[in-house]
Amino acid sequence: MATILRTWSYQYPWLYDTISALAAQTVGGSDRLHRLAWQDLHLPRSAIVLDLCCAHGVVTQALVEAFDQVIGLDASPLAIARAQQRVPQATYVEAFAEKMPFADATFDLVHTSMALHEMTPQQLRAILAEVWRVLKPGGWFALIDFHPPQVPLLWLGIALFFWLFETETAWQLLHIDLPQQLKENKFLLERKAYVLGRSLQVLQARKPLSPIAD
Repeated sequence: MATILRTWSYQYPWLYDTISALAAQTVGGSDRLHRLAWQDLHLPRSAIVLDLCCAHGVVTQALVEAFDQVIGLDASPLAIARAQQRVPQATYVEAFAEKMPFADATFDLVHTSMALHEMTPQQLRAILAEVWRVLKPGGWFALIDFHPPQVPLLWLGIALFFWLFETETAWQLLHIDLPQQLKENKFLLERKAYVLGRSLQVLQARKPLSPIAD
C-alpha cells in the first residue's frame, strides 16, 4: 500500500531529490551511492552503458561523467522529461524494462539503482532475461537495491521507509535471492557486497564470453 508521500515524491522533483540525498548520507553521500555498483569495474569511456529505470536521471549524471555513450531507460514519460532536463548529455528511451527496444548484445554495462524493488517477482524474472539479452558477451550487470538487514534496529527504519514510500513489491524483494536468480539466468556472479548493516546489496554479474551449456 502506497502513501501520499510516495505520490508526492514522484510528482515533485525537489522532494524526490531530498529523500534520495538524505538516504545516501547513510552510505557516505550521494556521489558514493550513485557510483557504488559500477565504479570499480574499470570500463573504458567508450563503453556503451544503459541506466535501467533511470527515473529522474540522478545516477545518469554520474554515469555520463565516466562514459561517453549513456542511454537512460524508464517507463515514465515524466521521469524521462526530467532526466533529459537534468542530464542532456545522455540519450533517453521511454520503455518498460521487461521489454527493452534494443538489439541483442548492445551494451557493455547495464546498471540499475534502487529500482528492482519496484517490480513484481514476475517482472523481475523478465527483466533479468532482458538484461542478459541486451548485454554483450563479457558485459556487466551492476545493481544496488534493498536486502534484509543484519542489524535488528535497521528493520524499524526499513519498515517505516517501506510504509511511507514503497509498495508490497519492496517487501517481496527481501524474500528473493537475487544472486541465485542471476545465476539461474546464466550470469556469472563476480561480486556480492553489502552496506548499511546489510540493508543494501551491491551485485556485479557478468555475461559469459561463451555460451553456458544447459
